[in-house]
Amino acid sequence: MTALLSIACMVSLSCNEDVCRFADPLVGTADNGHTFAGACVPFGMVQPSPDSGNDEWKYCSGFNIADSTLIGFSQTHLNGTGCSDMGDVLILPFSTENPERDNPYIKESLKASPGYCSVSFRNGIDVEMTATRRVAQYSIHYADNSSRRLLVDLQNGIVNGPANLHFHVYEADIEYPDEYTVQGRLVTKNWVRREWYFVLEFSEPYLSRAILDKEPQEKADRAVFDFADSDDCLGVKIALSTVSTEGASAAIKAETEGWNFEKVRKEAHSIWHSLLSKVEVKGSVQQKKNIYTSLYHLYIQPNDIADIDGRYRNAAGEVVSSENGKFFSTFSLWDTYRAANPLYTILNPDMAGNFVQSMIEQCDAQGFLPIWSLWGQETYCMIGNHAVPVVAEAYLKGLRGFEAGRAWQAVKKSLTANHGRSSQFDLLDKYGYYPFDIVERESVSRTMEMCYDDYCAAQMAQALGHYEDAEFFRTRSCNWMNLFDPESKLARARDSDGNWRTPFDRFALSHAATHGGDYTEGNAWQYTWHVQQAPEKLIDLLGGNEAFETKLDSLFFLDTVSENNTGFTGDVTGLIGQYAHGNEPSHHVAYLYQFAGKPWKTEALIREICDRFYRPLPDGLCGNDDCGQMSAWYLFSAMGFYPVDPVSLEYVIGAPQIPYARLRLSDGKEFKMIASGLGDSAKYVASVKLNGRPLEGFKIRHEDIMSGGTLEFEMTDVPGCRSCYTCR
Repeated sequence: MTALLSIACMVSLSCNEDVCRFADPLVGTADNGHTFAGACVPFGMVQPSPDSGNDEWKYCSGFNIADSTLIGFSQTHLNGTGCSDMGDVLILPFSTENPERDNPYIKESLKASPGYCSVSFRNGIDVEMTATRRVAQYSIHYADNSSRRLLVDLQNGIVNGPANLHFHVYEADIEYPDEYTVQGRLVTKNWVRREWYFVLEFSEPYLSRAILDKEPQEKADRAVFDFADSDDCLGVKIALSTVSTEGASAAIKAETEGWNFEKVRKEAHSIWHSLLSKVEVKGSVQQKKNIYTSLYHLYIQPNDIADIDGRYRNAAGEVVSSENGKFFSTFSLWDTYRAANPLYTILNPDMAGNFVQSMIEQCDAQGFLPIWSLWGQETYCMIGNHAVPVVAEAYLKGLRGFEAGRAWQAVKKSLTANHGRSSQFDLLDKYGYYPFDIVERESVSRTMEMCYDDYCAAQMAQALGHYEDAEFFRTRSCNWMNLFDPESKLARARDSDGNWRTPFDRFALSHAATHGGDYTEGNAWQYTWHVQQAPEKLIDLLGGNEAFETKLDSLFFLDTVSENNTGFTGDVTGLIGQYAHGNEPSHHVAYLYQFAGKPWKTEALIREICDRFYRPLPDGLCGNDDCGQMSAWYLFSAMGFYPVDPVSLEYVIGAPQIPYARLRLSDGKEFKMIASGLGDSAKYVASVKLNGRPLEGFKIRHEDIMSGGTLEFEMTDVPGCRSCYTCR
């Protein structure tokens, strides 16, 4: 019997079983997974977590499990990003004369589960943390017969380098209204400039307070508090607001009444259980851990940054009231439009509609839809405007929570009015691509990714009856063909006179932040396939199915490393040949074999990627989790289908990696996936049935899932074409 189907390792989950035990926040905390170990609730504003560092790229989340020391615990963190920020209001319990930066902890003591984290220092101090939506809560136990002291470091932040720690706080107004409370306003800047407020409360009064000396350029306090000798745990609550200290204080009163740490912890656990248990799966313990950890990472963000009264500080710096009482930010859209946002539309359609409403409100404030938004502010990070596919997909799927006409105007404005890095539409309309002699960075990638946004806009315009707009965007969405080089048969840069980039190094990786180059965190081999909207046209340009297959084979076989690679390329990871699973532009590529009639090649690759790059271990991710996108790829692929083109409302069939999944949909319906015969060698699909009937073609529609039903796979160890498929 194969390992995948071994009865001994098979786990079936009932509705009442605690699925949270399979979700492990420590997955991805090594290498460049950039996840954090701490506590949060789904879509919450705060994420209290241990920090082991804060001043280099490996600390984008503030924590790396390879370290044996901690610098403290801060209240806001990013999940799996490639840029640094947050790390607000760091606290550190200690008993010595002076606080230290690096404090040894017992690695085996670190425990983390959804909504909870605990750790023990080698000096005998134990720390537990949990969270509500806006409040971090701690329970700190000091060693017997030791001083009870606490550092509150308001100068702290997760920044790009050690020097930044001294000047990333622009303004700080700190108050100590009584012996139980610290509160204040700060303006900070690393990735974005943020104005935010906090209230910190102690469970008992402090006896003394000392403000440590500041370095030049520092604005915020580092304060040391001394408490009376006691065997009791010291409780700490920290609430945040973008509006005022009154907003933060209101959150403490509304969300954490009293000092019952266990009550808050149990409520956080209950929230996570309710959300995670919407997916029921069977399989090995390792598979369960992969599934539920991926779901956990998916739901950390976007983050609701509105106060309990619905007010928030918008992209223009104004305090406004959200139109639906919530305002979501932390939209890593260059990553998440590909699979994370499509998964929200299945599992959490109401939330997905709220996300779009927040995007529209941000457009009202800044003049265009968010590109990569953090705490309501625009980072301008990455290229394209991939809120467009998210908005178009939501409308075409019939999601509620926003007004369609207003959404369309936001889409149209974002794709016609220049507003920064990827939006030089005058150049795009003049040349039909971004010329590399005018747009010196990422000219190929910017062109190709904007083409997908244009295609999405065309689909939305067509559905709304705006036929002239639809034709305009449909035509412009074909611009990628202007950069298809018929000689190399790769996407290649051209200048404003139409000349190809010469010399042309098709293997050279480039990264916009450190090196010009024509591609975004990739090379010509990786970006040639970035035509999610038109794989059939790419097949034609490459000379038909066989030529397409050969070219695609080369992507996965060629392991050439260019001597011309310059700058930072740490995001280009998870390599199979030139394919880079650790970076999102590659995520749909394994599924392209389906379009050329070679499904078994997709099936074999899906197994390889899952086995190699998704392991439920701290170093189990091959790249940044990127706000749930890496996790969403696994969740879709494990169920046997993937949104190659999310706005098409179709999912391309792949190969399931688990024997059974049941999705509990929001209207009481259920969608089941069954993979009979799945095993270590039985990774190929012999046949597929949808609701008992052979599936024609290699796609299912969104409505097939949301209507409820069953998708049945018969697995085999023999690669080949499926008899129930329409010949391609």
